[in-house]
Amino acid sequence: MNYPKLTVLPPKKPFTEGIRRAPKRQSNLSGSDRILAVKNALRYCPEEWHEELIPEFTEELMTHGRIYGYRFRPEGRIYGKPIDEYNGKCIEGKAFQVMIDNNLDFEIALYPYELVTYGETGQVCQNWMQYLLIKKYLEELTDTQTLVVMSGHPLGLFESSKTSPRVVITNSLMIGCFDDQANWARAAALGVANYGQMTAGGWMYIGPQGIVHGTYNTILNAARMKLPHITSDLGGVLFVSSGLGGMSGAQGKAVSILNGAGIIAEVDASRIKTRYDQGWVTDIAESPEEAFGLALAAKEAKKGAAVAFHGNIVDLLQYAIDRDIHIDLLSDQTSCHAVYDGGYCPQEISFEERTRLLDTDRATFRKLVDKTLRAHFEAVKKLTEKGTYFFDYGNSFMKSVFDSGVTEIAKNGKNTLDGFIFPSYVEDILGPVCFDYGYGPFRWVCLSGKPEDLHKTDMAAMSCIDKDRRFQDHDNYVWIRDAEKNKLVVGTQARILYSDAEGRRNIALKFNDMVRKGEIGPVMLGRDHHDCGGTDAPFRETSNIKDGSNIMADMATQVFAGNAARGMSLVALHNGGGTGIGNAINGGFGMVLDGSERVDEILKTAMIWDVMAGVARRAWARNPHSLETAEIFNGYHPKSTVTLPVIADEEKIAEELKKY
Repeated sequence: MNYPKLTVLPPKKPFTEGIRRAPKRQSNLSGSDRILAVKNALRYCPEEWHEELIPEFTEELMTHGRIYGYRFRPEGRIYGKPIDEYNGKCIEGKAFQVMIDNNLDFEIALYPYELVTYGETGQVCQNWMQYLLIKKYLEELTDTQTLVVMSGHPLGLFESSKTSPRVVITNSLMIGCFDDQANWARAAALGVANYGQMTAGGWMYIGPQGIVHGTYNTILNAARMKLPHITSDLGGVLFVSSGLGGMSGAQGKAVSILNGAGIIAEVDASRIKTRYDQGWVTDIAESPEEAFGLALAAKEAKKGAAVAFHGNIVDLLQYAIDRDIHIDLLSDQTSCHAVYDGGYCPQEISFEERTRLLDTDRATFRKLVDKTLRAHFEAVKKLTEKGTYFFDYGNSFMKSVFDSGVTEIAKNGKNTLDGFIFPSYVEDILGPVCFDYGYGPFRWVCLSGKPEDLHKTDMAAMSCIDKDRRFQDHDNYVWIRDAEKNKLVVGTQARILYSDAEGRRNIALKFNDMVRKGEIGPVMLGRDHHDCGGTDAPFRETSNIKDGSNIMADMATQVFAGNAARGMSLVALHNGGGTGIGNAINGGFGMVLDGSERVDEILKTAMIWDVMAGVARRAWARNPHSLETAEIFNGYHPKSTVTLPVIADEEKIAEELKKY
C-alpha cells in the first residue's frame, strides 16, 4: 500500500462553547526553533496547503505554545463507538481506534481540543494531523504488520508476524543529559516529544474510574493502618484532599463508596460541575466553613459524602488549623508533575488569573506557585503534628515542594535520595499491601459498547476471585460485586479490578473463552502505570524499593520488551507517568481478546510475566511480602524461576564499618 496522506484540507471550525481549553504551554524557543517547529508540523501537509497553513500554524505556536492543527480535528463528537462501527483489516486495528476516540471524548478528556486526556499534559498524540494519520494506518493494519508510533508520530507500518505486537508506542524517551523539563518543553514545542502519561499516550484510559479503585484501596488501607477501629468502610472518617479533574477527579467518588466524609478542594469551577453532574461529588461549598460544616455532619452521622470546595486547598487547611478541626486522612491529587504548567494553582489568585499568568507572566506565576507550595507544606506539617495522617498520592507533590526550595521536606535535608519526611502512598500503603503481592490495576473494555457485556464480565471476574484467600481478595470481590451499583462507567463500557498475576491470567482466559463461545463481544485488556511492575518511579511506584535500584529503569524497559516478545497486541514505553518528565519510565500494554486459541497462549505467559517481573524485582529488594509471593510462585511454576536474595545481617555490617 501507499502510505496514508492527508488529502483534503478541512475548513476552520468554531470551538464548542463550555469545553475546557489548555493554557498556553511553555516552550522557550529561539527564532530558528520557531521556524523549525512550523516546518515540522507542515511535514504532514501537502505543499499546496503551506501558504494557507504557515500563518495559521505560526499563530497557534505563538498563541498556545504548541501547534495542534485545530482545523484537522474531525467534525462532530469524538467518542469510543462500538468496534463494529470502525473500519479495519484486523480486529486490533479497530479496537485501538475505540480506545483512542474514548480518550478524546468531551466527557472524559481534560482538554479535548489539545488532545489532553488527563494529568494536565497527558496527550494521545501531539496534533490532529497525527490523529488522522494514525486512524488511517489503523484502518489499513493487517495481522502481519506492526504500526510504530514515536511520540505521537506514526512512523509507519512494518511487516512482522501474527505473533508480533500490532502497535508499538514510545513517548518522550529523552536522552539522559536532556531528560529535564526545559529540554522536554522545547522538544514538545518542536513537535518531536509527546507526554503520554501512560494511559493517554498508550491509548488505555478508561475514564476516571481507573483512579477511583486505586484511591479506594489507598484510603481504605490507610484508615486500617492509622485508625484501628476501621475495618471495611470509612464511616466516621474525615478525608481531605485537592484536585477534581487534572488527575481524574476520583477522590470524592472513592470516599463516598467507602461511606466516608470527604472534602476535595478544586479551583476550577468547570471541573467541579463535571463531577457534580456525574454524581461523583454530593455537595458544592463556596467557603471552608460551609465545606467543613457539611463534611463534619456526614462524619458524625457516619454517612458517605463528597464535598467539593471551590477554592484553594491551602485556605481550606489553614481554616482547619485555626479552628482545631481534626482531619483523619489528608492527601493531594493535583497535577503537581506539571506544577509550573497549570497543574497547581497558587493561593490568593483566581483560576482565571492563573490562566492569564500562564499566558503572560510565567516568572510571576512560578514565584506564586513556590510561595503556595511552602504554605501548603507548612499546613500539612502542622496538621500531622496534631495527629493527621498525610500521604503523597504519587503526583509529585513532595518532589515539587522540594524543587521549590523547601529542602526540609527531604529526610536528609539536602537531597531526595533518602526520600521525604512524609510517606508516598506506595511507600506506606499500596506497595506493601498490594504491589508486593502483585495486586494492581488490571482493566478491561467491552469493545461491543454493550452494558450487558460489561455485566457479564463483572460476574465472570467475580467468579474467579477466592474472597477467603487474603483480605485483598475480599476487598476486590466487594469492589467488583458493587461496581455496577456504584455507576463507575464514564465513556466506554470499562472496568478496573485490582488483581494479582494468576488472578489476571485466570480472568483473561475466562473472558477469551466467553468471546470464543459468543457470550460477549471482543474485549481489550490493559492496566494503569501505578502497578506492581512496569513502572520505575522513585517518588511513586518504586518508592518502597530500598536497595538503591529505585533510580533504575530496568524493570519498566524489561516489562515492555517482555510483553512485546510474548505477543501482546500493543506495547508502550513512556517517560514521565504521573510524576513528570525525568521522574519515571513506565511500560504498558493493550491486549485484544478475540476468542482465538492464539490469544489463549499469549495470555498464559504474558499476563504472568507482566506482573511477576515486578514481584521478582521487589523480592530481590528484600520486600517481605514479595519474597513470600515469589517463593509460592517458584513452587507452582516449574518452567519459571525467580531469583531470591540471601538476607544479610545489617547490624553486623554496621558494626564492622565502625572500625573504619
